Amino acid sequence: QVQLVESGGGLVQPGGSLRLSCAASGSIFSISAMGWYRQAPGKQRELVAVTTTGGSTNIADSVKGRFTISRDNTKNTVYLQMNSLKPEDTAVYYCKAGRAVVAGRSGDYWGQGTQVTVSY
Repeated sequence: QVQLVESGGGLVQPGGSLRLSCAASGSIFSISAMGWYRQAPGKQRELVAVTTTGGSTNIADSVKGRFTISRDNTKNTVYLQMNSLKPEDTAVYYCKAGRAVVAGRSGDYWGQGTQVTVSY
C-alpha cells in the first residue's frame, strides 16, 4: 500500500500564493507519475498538473503560467506552487500517485485531499 499525505492548503486572498506538498510512503519500489487534481463543488475532478519520474510535466491550461509542479524523487514527494490564485481555483486538491509499484504490483493511489479557498 501507498499512503499519501497532503499539506499546505488553506484560505488565501485573490492574487496570493500557496504551496501544496504530498509525500508518499510505504514499501514503494517506484512511482511513474505524481500529480495534483482538484474538484470544486458540483464539478468533476480535473487534472491540475502531473509530473513523471523522467521529468516531463503536463499542466492544465487554466493554471498554466501560475502553477508550477515539481517533484523530489528521492523523497517520493510532489509539490504544487500556486501563484496569482483566483477565486475559481477554490477546490479540494487531491494528490495522486500513478502506476506506483508496491510488492510487484502496480496501482494508482489518491490522497485524502486538502481544501484550497481563494476569497477575501
